[in-house]
Amino acid sequence: MLEKITSDALPVHHGFFTRKGGASSGIFAGLNCGPGSSDQAEVVAINRARVAEAMGVGPDHLISIHQVHSPDVIHVTAPLTERPRADAMVTATPGLALGVLTADCQPVLFADPKAGVIGAAHAGWRGTRDGVLEATVDAMVTLGARHDDIVAVIGPTISQPSYEVGPEFFETFTDDDRDSARFFIAGQNGRYLFDLPAFGLSRLRAAGVGHAEWTRHCTYRDSERFFSYRRTTHAGEADYGRLISTIRL
Repeated sequence: MLEKITSDALPVHHGFFTRKGGASSGIFAGLNCGPGSSDQAEVVAINRARVAEAMGVGPDHLISIHQVHSPDVIHVTAPLTERPRADAMVTATPGLALGVLTADCQPVLFADPKAGVIGAAHAGWRGTRDGVLEATVDAMVTLGARHDDIVAVIGPTISQPSYEVGPEFFETFTDDDRDSARFFIAGQNGRYLFDLPAFGLSRLRAAGVGHAEWTRHCTYRDSERFFSYRRTTHAGEADYGRLISTIRL
């Protein structure tokens, strides 16, 4: 059985899928939906087909993109024949399931149910800092959404106690904006702990969305339910699975 986390705040069909219920094995055990991983391509296709079925669409209507940690957004009107390089999608077309892949970065699902416009964004620290969330909101508004009617939910992501960074990372943020220091607390040996979801929520609220929340699931700390790039790195494993988060009208 697939497991998906949902939010009552999003009144459209959506799900932040965990790693449970997939066909992958080994270090990818479970629902690895990342075609960019070194997992067997046919097994990843099986996993994605299961997600598509759970979302009530055909496999070709579960749409994902080649994510590059950018602020770039594409407008999707039909199934894609190739995966463009971008980190967010918007649509007003019913029957298309927008899917973003993560393994510690923030998956953010958006909806304006009144306008019939949805969005999905992959938002790591770089994409969030460079404006992918605001760009997604702007793209939704272009399709008829209203800021006050947009709901945005951040799904499972790495939490502050597990996100240790060095002083150069801290300086990357605070050199541009001293107020960014509020997303850091002191760690050990001169290092810091960074609050990625709080940073994401602050950017969403500053963008004027009507409601923004985080599901409060940490990918690093729950290995049974979530893949984590950082946990894999600490364990010295060769690769890692990718979680998928999807939304459709």
